Amino acid sequence: MSTFFDTAGKSFSDVPVDASKDNAIDTTQFLEAAESLTKLFDVLGSAAFKPVKSDMTGNIAKIRTRQTEAPTESETLQDLVRNELKTKKHTATEGLVWLVRGLDFTAQALRRNVSSTDEELSVSFRDAYGNTLKPHHSMFIKPIFSAAMSATPYRKDFYAKLGDDQAKVNQQLSDWLSGLEKDIGILNEFLARKEAKW
Repeated sequence: MSTFFDTAGKSFSDVPVDASKDNAIDTTQFLEAAESLTKLFDVLGSAAFKPVKSDMTGNIAKIRTRQTEAPTESETLQDLVRNELKTKKHTATEGLVWLVRGLDFTAQALRRNVSSTDEELSVSFRDAYGNTLKPHHSMFIKPIFSAAMSATPYRKDFYAKLGDDQAKVNQQLSDWLSGLEKDIGILNEFLARKEAKW
């Protein structure tokens, strides 16, 4: 019995982090995992999540464009940011800031939902939105995202779509979230540094 995680592609738990180089995160593998995560919004199934997915895929594209332009300077996300900022540009760096916010939103929503087994997704997602993206969104964007939070499927329907074997789904989701949370923690710490500012 395959699950969403068996077919989604790269998991954040498989993205290499080089602790000997200040927790450097491999750019290519991180972007592959982020692309896999965007497929989760298809499982959520609502058209209201299209802007969320579109926002993330747009930011992935900005980072990948920079990586393609300067591959040897972009092997890790941290190097990509440092080297892009040296050129007085910040398109990919800004893309990474917004991508991490979107990933953090998703991670917080799902972690809360996994931990609160009787809570509906709409509650978990609305709470996570308030903690992560909402403070950075304009008054024009907030209603679009708020609509998405209200359009989440029922909890039981969402988890059923992730796979028939719920024990396997729960284990894979937990591993996937742990990898995602680790990367978010590393990147938030790095992006808060002076060297990552423009």
